[in-house]
Amino acid sequence: MPIISFIHGAPDRLAAACRLVQDCFREGQRVLVYAPDPQLAERFNVQLWTFSALGFVPHCYADAPLATETPVLIAPRSDLPDYDDVLLNLSADVPPGFERFRRVIEVVSNGDDAGPARQRFRIYKERGFPPDAQAYGV
Repeated sequence: MPIISFIHGAPDRLAAACRLVQDCFREGQRVLVYAPDPQLAERFNVQLWTFSALGFVPHCYADAPLATETPVLIAPRSDLPDYDDVLLNLSADVPPGFERFRRVIEVVSNGDDAGPARQRFRIYKERGFPPDAQAYGV
């Protein structure tokens, strides 16, 4: 049963997601970043390259030649084999197959994504996966 964490109150959703992915990488976890929107996926990819001057998070798209050797993948699907540690959701919807992951992370900013996040929170709970909520930076 996955641990589902809603990190709320992030001033910038993608920057917070980068920090969380970096933390997971440092802990030796493999992360699948579910990003079915190609523009959002590219913005996250660029931000992951540039958000920290002193930290590097090896990542690539799921269809890249080095994907099988890369600890962080950005993908439009959540059913990739060998990735069941952490699922970071950048979609407005509940990712399909989230149940197989050890942890699911949902980052919620102070902006327009709060409404869809509340709906996802309810869906997880209704499916028997009670999420926990914590303030960003705590």
